[in-house]
Amino acid sequence: MTPDQMRDASLLELFSLEADAQTQVLSAGLLALERDPTQAAHLESCMRAAHSLKGAARIVGVDAGVSVAHVMEDCLVSAQEGRLLLRPEHIDALLQGTDLLMRIATPNNTVGPSDIDAYVALMARLLDPSAAAAPAVASAPPVMAELQLEPPVPAARAPEPVIVEPEAEVPIATARKSKRMTEGGERVLRVTAERLNSLLDLSSKSLVETQRLKPYLATLQRLKRMQSNGLRALEELNVQLREQSLSLEAQEALNDARRLLAESQQLLADKHAELDEFAWQASQRAQVLYDTALACRMRPFADVLSGQVRMVRDLGRSLGKQVRLEIEGEKTQVDRDVLEKLEAPLTHLLRNAVDHGIESPEQRLLAGKPEEGVIRLRASHQAGLLVLELSDDGNGVDLERVRRSIVDRQLSPEQTAAQLSEEELLTFLFLPGFSLREKVTEVSGRGVGLDAVQHMVRELRGAVVLEQTAGEGSRFHLEVPLTLSVVRSLVVEVGDEAYAFPLAHIERMRDLEPEDIVQVEGRQHFWHEGRHVGLVAASQLLQRPAAQHTGQTLKVVVIRERDAVYGVAVERFIGERTLVVLPLDERLGKVQDISSGALLDDGSVVLIVDVEDMLRSVDKLLNTGRLERIARHNQHTADAARKRVLVVDDSLTVRELQRKLLLNRGYDVAVAVDGMDGWNALRSEDFDLLITDIDMPRMDGIELVTLLRRDNRLQSLPVMVVSYKDREEDRRRGLDAGADYYLAKASFHDDALLDAVVELIGGARA
Repeated sequence: MTPDQMRDASLLELFSLEADAQTQVLSAGLLALERDPTQAAHLESCMRAAHSLKGAARIVGVDAGVSVAHVMEDCLVSAQEGRLLLRPEHIDALLQGTDLLMRIATPNNTVGPSDIDAYVALMARLLDPSAAAAPAVASAPPVMAELQLEPPVPAARAPEPVIVEPEAEVPIATARKSKRMTEGGERVLRVTAERLNSLLDLSSKSLVETQRLKPYLATLQRLKRMQSNGLRALEELNVQLREQSLSLEAQEALNDARRLLAESQQLLADKHAELDEFAWQASQRAQVLYDTALACRMRPFADVLSGQVRMVRDLGRSLGKQVRLEIEGEKTQVDRDVLEKLEAPLTHLLRNAVDHGIESPEQRLLAGKPEEGVIRLRASHQAGLLVLELSDDGNGVDLERVRRSIVDRQLSPEQTAAQLSEEELLTFLFLPGFSLREKVTEVSGRGVGLDAVQHMVRELRGAVVLEQTAGEGSRFHLEVPLTLSVVRSLVVEVGDEAYAFPLAHIERMRDLEPEDIVQVEGRQHFWHEGRHVGLVAASQLLQRPAAQHTGQTLKVVVIRERDAVYGVAVERFIGERTLVVLPLDERLGKVQDISSGALLDDGSVVLIVDVEDMLRSVDKLLNTGRLERIARHNQHTADAARKRVLVVDDSLTVRELQRKLLLNRGYDVAVAVDGMDGWNALRSEDFDLLITDIDMPRMDGIELVTLLRRDNRLQSLPVMVVSYKDREEDRRRGLDAGADYYLAKASFHDDALLDAVVELIGGARA
């Protein structure tokens, strides 16, 4: 690359960065001008942003940017001078120009000359309505229709602060030297997320390492006490020996021993004090280093909101509604990873509020409300969590409509639905596929919004709750961790190893006496808050040696996921800890029931439990009756000789049918709810046969069989595919992947399945 090419590339990058910053200024200013078109401060900031972009585009030779920014500047100057009153159509056009400038500044953009001509013609028509009859303008509307089909470029969320923008009159050398600065005037540098993660990892380890000095200090303190006791004993011995006639040599030796012991005690005391001071300073510096590294990952909540105000405004106008978004707590600091994952659920909730919550202006006037609806989003810190409250002053949720929809969709009998409380009715809105829209539109009606929101919030180890007041609006309450780098956990002991349960999923801890555990339908339960709760040993879930609890109190962690409550028995409660999350090596893949690792104060490793994965494992154990094996460590030889079959299917009905058929024939059966769950089971347990479906979430049957055939230990395991797909190409695909037998569910019946199992592995007994 020549020096000229390098210079051009550098300027284009500057222009792109400046466009990111200035389009944010334009979007925010134009939305404010829509509410009050005469605000001089916002007119000035928007005009200067357009002028700066025009100058920057001229410097780098982007003529399209010059043309668009120029007509936008003309419009804003006219408004400043009082020759034009900005109306909604002007704001719409200026926002279109903002999007167009962002597209122009994007590398490899698809903006053509016709797009630019159409926009310039549109602005000319708005600035001079008498020119509407001109031939050049007459062809503008069809072109603009094509232009509007392009998705608007969202305002950049770039966490980097605004750069100092070069004007048209600024020399190129000055433009190159411009630095991005914070509001406080601090210089800002770009650092990759990977390096920040590495810095946080190293700082957390250094913080843990400083804690390892504490045992040495305790040992030195104990040694100092022992020396003091030795010196006192020697003094007592000296007193007793004074009555005896000692030789001169013996008296000198005794004095030397007393002197040496006193000197060594003083030296030990001095070094202990120095080490104690060093340990304190090291821990303080390590804490500051960790806090600083963590702060580098924190960004203001406003970073996720840059495009939301504009989105609410545009969506409201497209639906014929007047909507305003008010935001509180924009400076609330949140981990950048959390911010990235919050953008999608917040967008879903805001769109839901505009579409379902806010009424039309006519309806609002009839209800005695202002024409303009208000959506409020508030962010705050509470007990180490980011708390978001999103409310609207709309009509609320029609509970009777929800009740009718539940019955129509056959989710509950009419008698049961009639008795559901408001809280229970609102939970149905979070079900997959549930929607109150009778027709599917571009905005809603497919029933994926709130379901997706709940799923994404759970991935952040958070929770979302919906409340509403009829006629007054709805309120969503979200709680998520401020950072994914740190998690408050309960550390327990299982099989002489430490494991951590995130506190967000723990309802409480309990001590159970042996008589508190009951058998209900062959499953272990205990009574908790007026209901029977299923009990499972953590040692069985985590595949650790089972502990003997005979005659001892059983330690139980009660975990909850919505309405599902389970008890997990552990050996010992170590205590609550704030842990720095350390990702597992990617080469390990997904470890069953484990999400990540951490280091305790003494430097030992603790594994952090993946509660959602564990809940699936618990549910599988409870529903298959395999919990019975917890209390029966000495099984009869005949029982041990039964052949084991793993059934993998995401359909509960199919799983239960196959399980019961095989159990009745005498086989020992385990089930898995999807391919990933099945793969975890295959790697951790021994089976004689695998029966799997094809279409499943997380990992389908073809992937599962392919992985199995690549594993040296499992490649000889017989595999049967049972699928709804009955075409020859589907059958061939399953067999090519490594299946030994392909059975179509369309022709499925009891004998067909059992005959195929016998053909593959023989009878139930070895």
